[in-house]
Amino acid sequence: MDIQDFRTLYEYNSWANHRTLDSCASLTPEQFTRDLSSSFGSVRDTLVHIMGAEWIWLERWHGRVPAGLPAARDFPDIESVRRRWAEVERDLTDFIASLTPEDLQRTIQFKTLAGVPISQALWPCLQHLANHSTYHRGQIATLLRQLGAKPVSTDLIGFYREQSAKASA
Repeated sequence: MDIQDFRTLYEYNSWANHRTLDSCASLTPEQFTRDLSSSFGSVRDTLVHIMGAEWIWLERWHGRVPAGLPAARDFPDIESVRRRWAEVERDLTDFIASLTPEDLQRTIQFKTLAGVPISQALWPCLQHLANHSTYHRGQIATLLRQLGAKPVSTDLIGFYREQSAKASA
């Protein structure tokens, strides 16, 4: 992947995150936080996990050492998740926009949340984060169905088709 591929991938990630948040907006407060015995329990907890992982990786890419993921209980409703995620997204977008082709090969060093030291090139970490978010957005789609709500498609091809339609308009 080249620099433009990563920029497009992160435009897609943002698009898909927004669609996912919008699909969760109609949930009642009880539905939003109901434990459905999924990986992270509730829709809220899964959204906070995605947002928190994006933040943690960004912190690592800046050479900082985050102590841990944000606590889901600190986000009582969807608007509190949206507000924090908008900040993370802005910083992530700025970071991706600042990358050079050489940066993709740069070795980053960090510790996992379990304290394991890692040293690897930036580019697989960039791919991983987008894939990680996609995986958990799929879980949210399932959780929404369990709650009787309707998820929206966040398929990559849908993003490409929407972008193409905008360019043709």
